[in-house]
Amino acid sequence: MKIFAIGQNYVEHNKELNSKHPTEPVVFMKPDTAVLRNNKPFFIPDFSNEIHYETELIIKINRIGKNIAPRFAHRYYSEIGLGVDFTARDLQRRLKESGHPWEIAKAFDNSAVIGNFLPAEQFPDVQDIRFSMNLNGNTVQNGHSADMIFPIDELIAHVSRFFTLKIGDILFTGTPVGVGKVAVGDRLEGFIGQEKMFDFKVK
Repeated sequence: MKIFAIGQNYVEHNKELNSKHPTEPVVFMKPDTAVLRNNKPFFIPDFSNEIHYETELIIKINRIGKNIAPRFAHRYYSEIGLGVDFTARDLQRRLKESGHPWEIAKAFDNSAVIGNFLPAEQFPDVQDIRFSMNLNGNTVQNGHSADMIFPIDELIAHVSRFFTLKIGDILFTGTPVGVGKVAVGDRLEGFIGQEKMFDFKVK
């Protein structure tokens, strides 16, 4: 299983991090050791003092594909879920300033929370999906897929230019505004519409 992730795909999130708006999707990857499932707790690693949550719609690939045209991309997934891309922001900031790759800030163990999935057919328009994340009972992120800079089907087409997509691969589609730091004892709950997709604690 490969985990693809997209950075800087929401305008307001780019503003909060003082990032430039990309002219094409920003793609990075996480190893399978990054996966955290089944609402297991997330343990803050000892190499960072600033772990941020980033709530994202995630897509599960259901067939093999390469060089997929955007108009056919919808055929390559049948499930849409919600996840968290945990980021060691202090490491990422330092590595960016040095001009170095920042995989260690994004791809560390358990940094890719994968919540539940819903049938894609449940959504008449995948660019009209609302999602949210609560931190200790307070809503800190409200997302709407209509606000994506690069829509889901365009992301799949773009990634498939460079990588062969296989059954079970996961695509994180980017986070909206509202990212922030987690602390020991925090509880994170994610929703698509009113349906809870994940619920776990930070330790």
